[in-house]
Amino acid sequence: MHTPVTRRRTGVTALVRTVALPLLMAFAIAGLCAGPAQAADGDVTWTVRTAANGYGDDRSSYSYTVNPGGQVKDAMVVANRSKSPLELTVYAADGFTTDTGQLDLLTKDKKSTGIGAWARAGRDSVVIKPGTSAEVPFTVRVPGNATPGDYVGGVLTSLKQADEAEGISVDRRLGIRVKLRVSGELKPKLAVEDLHVDYTGSANPFAKGDATVTYTIHNTGNALLSARQTVSVSGPFGWLRTEAGDIAAPPELLPGESWKTKVPVHGVAPGVSVAATATLTPLLTDASGSTTSLKPVEATAHGWAVPWTLLLLIVVLLAAVVGAFILTRRTRARRKVREDARVQNAVEQALRDKERSGRN
Repeated sequence: MHTPVTRRRTGVTALVRTVALPLLMAFAIAGLCAGPAQAADGDVTWTVRTAANGYGDDRSSYSYTVNPGGQVKDAMVVANRSKSPLELTVYAADGFTTDTGQLDLLTKDKKSTGIGAWARAGRDSVVIKPGTSAEVPFTVRVPGNATPGDYVGGVLTSLKQADEAEGISVDRRLGIRVKLRVSGELKPKLAVEDLHVDYTGSANPFAKGDATVTYTIHNTGNALLSARQTVSVSGPFGWLRTEAGDIAAPPELLPGESWKTKVPVHGVAPGVSVAATATLTPLLTDASGSTTSLKPVEATAHGWAVPWTLLLLIVVLLAAVVGAFILTRRTRARRKVREDARVQNAVEQALRDKERSGRN
């Protein structure tokens, strides 16, 4: 289970306490803070922050640019806020984006191929006395054949405890995010994939309906990217275009990651055939925090927007008109038959009258 995380500007300290859940990963990444949870056997609290050194005195996370084959050395300060000694495991792990759009880190039993494989702490564990802190150095060694681009992970402290009463294991993690850019050609690129549009009409035959546009945002480049999104739906020949309005930005996606998006578009005219267009403007953030808008990418998909209620009304009206026409013809035919019969009777009566007068 993943604990959601939320952004924080500064204050690289965070505290966490346990709850008795199977393999709970209660963790925070500097600048990303997890909420507290209560331990079954009492409170255990510790904090982490970046060390003050040549990289800065008050950093919210670690951020580096390193050449392939290069390395960087830094440190994390861990403080024990509990009333008893605390032994923590220290390790690094790769980051990934969860289904809720939050950054999470792989557990220790999962294989890392980036930050988690390149970063090594000076010690695998640290024992901290109550009310004291310890500085844990670590080194990030980038392989000479590392692919240029962005990598995100974290340096973690972990405390595993067994709850004998519940028969479960609890893993509490607290760490600081590491963002690393390997020097080389940066190729930021997003793609719009699996674009679909579905239309739902109204019971009112003269009202507009709603469309739902779904697609997948795929980071196919080598840089960490977010995006601005716009979606529109139009009828044949681009007529009757309807914009979706403001759409929330997707989370920053690591290279290779995907994010599924569903966008409602209201007030779409039922033009029988509709075209949905999704446009992404990739957003690239540099080490200083400045954001650059890149060349937009666009995709279009077609779907049906048949006004079934209106068509049904038209069919009913046509049926009524045809029925009235047939009824009118039948009525006229019956009248003609009656008129012909009346004329025939009159002629026959006139002949009978003439015949009787001739006899007299």
